[in-house]
Amino acid sequence: MREHADSATEMRGFRERLYACMGRRADALFELADAILTTGATTSSAHLSLAPVHRRGWGSLYAALSKGSLDIEALRELLAGHPLAEDGSGGVPRVYAVDQSAWPRCDAEASPGRGYYYHPSRHSAGQPIVAGWSFQLVAELGFERDSWVAPVDARRVSPGQDANEVAAEQVKVLVRRLSGQDVGC
Repeated sequence: MREHADSATEMRGFRERLYACMGRRADALFELADAILTTGATTSSAHLSLAPVHRRGWGSLYAALSKGSLDIEALRELLAGHPLAEDGSGGVPRVYAVDQSAWPRCDAEASPGRGYYYHPSRHSAGQPIVAGWSFQLVAELGFERDSWVAPVDARRVSPGQDANEVAAEQVKVLVRRLSGQDVGC
């Protein structure tokens, strides 16, 4: 029972620190985060405003997205400070991976910053290429037989950027952030 109380206290502390990373429209952003995490697949962001944890109207959701603010560096520090496995890992090193994924937006010709990216399951004229945006995620991997990872950084890679250079910068920043900890790169 004591372990359950400690977990609840730790989760409450994490949520408080997450809320502290939010600036303008913090309440609506926080409820949006809860809705994203607790709602299944949705067809639009407006549907997230219908989730029970999102107590505000759909207008506040869009205001939070357009006018809200988030301290990205504080969020990265918060996420990096919460490893996937706690000290009970038996001396297993923390291992991280970088993954790049394309978000296809083939029909959004007016969307700014679109590029052409490899996509394994969608094709354009018989080629595995889609128009859209590219995002790069750095996450801690676990050694358990499950699919859990702990994201610590996400960046959008613009068409003019070299994804390898962006990954190298992400790794350098992460290593500086985790200096003094056992990190497997």
